[in-house]
Amino acid sequence: MSTAHDDKHGEGERRHDLGHGHGEAAGPVVLSVSDRHPRVRTIQVVRPRSEDSSFLAATAKGLGITLKHFARNFFLPMRKAQARSKAGAPTDDSWRNEIETVQYPEEKVTYPERFRGLHRLMLRDDGAVRCVACMCCPTVCPAHCITIIPEESENKGIEKRPAVFEIDELRCVVCGLCVEACPCDAIRMDTGEHARPVEDRADAIETKDSMMGRGIHSIAVQGGEGPDWRGHGVE
Repeated sequence: MSTAHDDKHGEGERRHDLGHGHGEAAGPVVLSVSDRHPRVRTIQVVRPRSEDSSFLAATAKGLGITLKHFARNFFLPMRKAQARSKAGAPTDDSWRNEIETVQYPEEKVTYPERFRGLHRLMLRDDGAVRCVACMCCPTVCPAHCITIIPEESENKGIEKRPAVFEIDELRCVVCGLCVEACPCDAIRMDTGEHARPVEDRADAIETKDSMMGRGIHSIAVQGGEGPDWRGHGVE
């Protein structure tokens, strides 16, 4: 009888030791002994508290960071301007320039010279497209966004020309390999314009006419590297 009592007492102490502290903080699985069946071990899964699983605290924290940056960018320059005004210094609206933002669309970001923007097709002296449909650009394109359908050229010195030249800007990864692969300076990405948002996927496809509309006359010599081979061309 004493042995059974000691066993039960020992099991209770073991349960107390294993389960101690699990109410203070959410932890892993806790091993305990069943009250109804002292010889049967059960596993108690500690569930997370409701306040721990709520996203309200994280949302409020993120909103606080946003409001802090807004207040610093807006009110701090204005207070500096007011302080200069009280000190007798001349003031104007230049304090608005200290705000870390761009007044879009009145102001636009100036892209660097090597920025890869929308494609354009360069022109010959007679206004025809310089592309000879050699298929180098669609072959090297990793996104397979360039479609060219060649046709016979009227120029006796040129075998082919593109009847269809399309680029899907939604698939383009702006790698610039098409520009590097072109042997006759027919395609460039130096327009300084980024792809515009569209409501229809078909509107994101650049056609030959639209790219020729952004093109200029190239002074590259056909069949070889002429002066200013990778320059900006001549208007």
